[in-house]
Amino acid sequence: MTGHCTGTGNRLLAALPPADLGLLTPYFQKVSFEADAVLVRSGDELDPVYFPHSGAIAFMLDMPDGQSVATTLMGWEGALASFSVLGPSLSSVTAVARMAGTASLISAAKFRAAYAQSAAIRNVVQVHARAVMLQLQHVAACNALHRVDGRLARWLLQLHDRVPDDPLPVTQEALAQLLGVRRTTVTLTMSKLREAGAIPSDRRGSIQIDRARLERIACDCYALMQRNIDQMYCQELPPQPAHPPFRQSAVLATERAERQFRGLSRAGK
Repeated sequence: MTGHCTGTGNRLLAALPPADLGLLTPYFQKVSFEADAVLVRSGDELDPVYFPHSGAIAFMLDMPDGQSVATTLMGWEGALASFSVLGPSLSSVTAVARMAGTASLISAAKFRAAYAQSAAIRNVVQVHARAVMLQLQHVAACNALHRVDGRLARWLLQLHDRVPDDPLPVTQEALAQLLGVRRTTVTLTMSKLREAGAIPSDRRGSIQIDRARLERIACDCYALMQRNIDQMYCQELPPQPAHPPFRQSAVLATERAERQFRGLSRAGK
């Protein structure tokens, strides 16, 4: 389903001055994608570039044994295939929609042409690239050091940041793919989260969450990652009105992380 789109529901597009945004809008198409849709396959050329307005897209790293694990989650704050500005290249990951949404897309060639003309576009791409790298680093450390329940809570919170539905439209199979574990592991972990009151209800295809309790269970990576990424966006992109799916949660996560940091500082004195 496609059509022309000139909206700026995407955080990166919203940061562009009108003249710079005007280099892109004539070539945008609005697309919708369903949950589990594959937007880019590993080995495919990075073309076109997607600017999500809603939904959640996971970057899945495919392993030789057939397993896959999520390395990054992206929603309205990012852009899929933005690295195509470096020139024609092949994707190293498979991008899968974990939650349905919409996006503005533009051909990689048109995006590269606008990138070459606009310092503002170059800036938002560079900020986004650093944010992706930061998330990659946090997720890699989290996968190596933290228990499955803390990691599952983190992924659920990251999904809820981008799609603030209650219940969340996500399956246990999708969560197993995000975590890189068996479905039975997710089932057992979900049972523990229910016992803790963090997941009041888990029905087929949807999960009701108690966000406050889920945040207490999530590993420290969530608050730290959200604080660092939010600070990067706030400091390096023009200020924009809050966006409910991601922005509000990021601010709250930043405030929580700062309170925790102050508490640790006082304890160490």
